[in-house]
Amino acid sequence: MGRVRYGGAIVPLLCSVVLVGMVSGIGVNWGTQATHPLPASTVVKMLKDNGIQKVKLFDADSDILDALKKSGIQVMVGIPNDMLASLANSVQAAEKWVSKNVSSHVSSGGVDIRYVAVGNEPFLSTYNGTFVSTTLPALQNIQSALIKSGLGNQVKVTIPLNADVYQSSSDKPSDGDFRPDIHDLMLLIVKFLSDNGAPFTVNIYPFISLYKDSNFPVDYAFFNGYQTPINDNGKIYDNVFDANHDTLVWALQKNGFGNLPIIVGEIGWPTDGDRNANLQYAQRFNQGFMSRYIAGKGTPMRPGPVDAYLFSLIDEDNKSIEPGNFERHWGLFYFDGQPKYQLNIGSSSKGLVAASGVHYLEKKWCVLKPTANLNDQQVPPSVAYACARADCTSLGYGTSCGNLDTKGNISYAFNSYYQVNDQLDSACQFPGLSIVTNQDPSSGDCKFRIMIQTDTANPDRRVGSLSIVLCLFLLFYFPVI
Repeated sequence: MGRVRYGGAIVPLLCSVVLVGMVSGIGVNWGTQATHPLPASTVVKMLKDNGIQKVKLFDADSDILDALKKSGIQVMVGIPNDMLASLANSVQAAEKWVSKNVSSHVSSGGVDIRYVAVGNEPFLSTYNGTFVSTTLPALQNIQSALIKSGLGNQVKVTIPLNADVYQSSSDKPSDGDFRPDIHDLMLLIVKFLSDNGAPFTVNIYPFISLYKDSNFPVDYAFFNGYQTPINDNGKIYDNVFDANHDTLVWALQKNGFGNLPIIVGEIGWPTDGDRNANLQYAQRFNQGFMSRYIAGKGTPMRPGPVDAYLFSLIDEDNKSIEPGNFERHWGLFYFDGQPKYQLNIGSSSKGLVAASGVHYLEKKWCVLKPTANLNDQQVPPSVAYACARADCTSLGYGTSCGNLDTKGNISYAFNSYYQVNDQLDSACQFPGLSIVTNQDPSSGDCKFRIMIQTDTANPDRRVGSLSIVLCLFLLFYFPVI
């Protein structure tokens, strides 16, 4: 997912969304940027156990597509942004991609591919126009390749876009239009989608409103409790989701495409890594959205069923944290397939169903040695090294482990590195500082995780010399006493 640029007062460009019920049942985004991913077959079983009927992928991983064979799950396969240029410049490259990643799985593999997502938020302001010239040609070439393969009616193209492609000059959706610098391009894309019976896909993130703006009214990010709604010519907006969605509807309508189907490609709330990213807010937001989804409630401008994909299915501990530490915590499930909180997604009154058959490493942890001296000059570089190569995003103000003392912070960093490296002895050899224990150091909501066993752990992980890197990453979390 990408970040959002903000526009009007209370309609920060950060979301948008959906309508047109094409399939009953909520979809989910299945990301794979994890050091220890669950086996694809385990995830597919978890999807089926939870009654999830649609899945959105960020690439066309053959192992995942093979696992989805004859599952009854509808699939959106993704094309990464770094492939757009080659696909834009060569019809043959597009035909080869479609043949390998779509046709072969549909015809012989029994994979129910419904969409190809060409790029992922390619027009983010932060990309500085990198993909502006290649996205539409790539879309056109993939469409041509689908038609040539005989799949033009079965598989539709789309572009998952961030909500920063449109904006409102006020806090009212009716003032919505596409972003000036890409306005003409957006109209070409929208016309192409319309001509080919394809949907507009947009990603929505009310969480980012709170993350970016400390003055943003908290209740407006959710689906209940906001006491001062916006009145837009008789249309009442008491949550940012509706307002952002209808800003898009107005942008489409003003430009002659008011009936174009809209899919919410991503919508969700993270559970850690920021003071507003917690289990309570995530449960409140996702259940609020799901209750509306199950009831078939749309927005003031487009009442009716929504087509949407929750973001995301499982936490990804290897995602970039450049946008924020919360990036690794969007999952409905932890990395091991355990549900984070109760959530009714319409398939079962029992709530979310955990992954089955998951195997863990031994019950042992790497922690700060009780006799270690906190003034040891090796402490800061050791902690920085561990966090730069593992995951310390649960540390810091307002996070699940934000109440640990200095010793606890150091132990958490050491253990994270130890677990990511499969509990290798050499991964708990911080000079004179660390020791392996079989006593769980978890404290309250702060869990010192044990990794799962997997044959597909990130092959790029290496245990290196602990004295190589002196990055200052996260050092403010660990004051030397």
